[in-house]
Amino acid sequence: MTRASIKFLSVAFIAALPMLASAQLTGNVSLTSNYKFRGQDQDTGKVSAFKPAVQGGFDYAFGDSGWYVGNWNSSVNWLSGNSLESDVYGGYKFKAGGLDMDVGALAYLYPGNTSGNTTELYGAATFGPLTAKYSHTVSKDYFGWAGAKSGSGLKGRNTGYLSFAVAQEVLPKVTLKASVGFTRFSSDIKDSGVPNYMDYSVGGAYDFGDGLTLGAAIVGANKKDFFGPVNKARVIATLTKTL
Repeated sequence: MTRASIKFLSVAFIAALPMLASAQLTGNVSLTSNYKFRGQDQDTGKVSAFKPAVQGGFDYAFGDSGWYVGNWNSSVNWLSGNSLESDVYGGYKFKAGGLDMDVGALAYLYPGNTSGNTTELYGAATFGPLTAKYSHTVSKDYFGWAGAKSGSGLKGRNTGYLSFAVAQEVLPKVTLKASVGFTRFSSDIKDSGVPNYMDYSVGGAYDFGDGLTLGAAIVGANKKDFFGPVNKARVIATLTKTL
């Protein structure tokens, strides 16, 4: 390594020190009565409404720069040979006028069966209690729906998910939440007979303090005639501790 290279790295490291000094690491752990993703049960091994899952992760914010990375994990049971979902993500948050913006990338990983692996790019805008977010699949497949890894020749790339959410504190420590989302599958997946669908969630959360919250919501999706019980509406309770 040349002296110029060493000098450049030293200057870059010194410049990054303020950002590293103000970096913030937070963690979370949850126990939920049922893990639904975009309205669909992530445990297909049971027909009951009670399908408990253990979840948790961390977020690392690089000070006030707006950059962040994180990881989130949950027990699942919908892929053969796999019992874990591990999400890895990173992005950038900034303000644009009166909007709080968030753009980034997220990879859903399934260590025991990589056929479900999916990568999305996302962008979100928040104004007061309202948030709109769009996620776009850039990986070859979308949670294995196209069967790309099994040699189907089909692709799940360009599947999109658009959601709108509202969260409003109505009483001290009580926040009401509602959301609706729309999944638009890639042309290859739709041509195989899988319909686009809508999911929803209506509920609230109570803050006990010290990072402990209890949430409850009715969560479900339409097109139950095609997707079956996994889209059935469920009352889901989640206890979360933020560390």
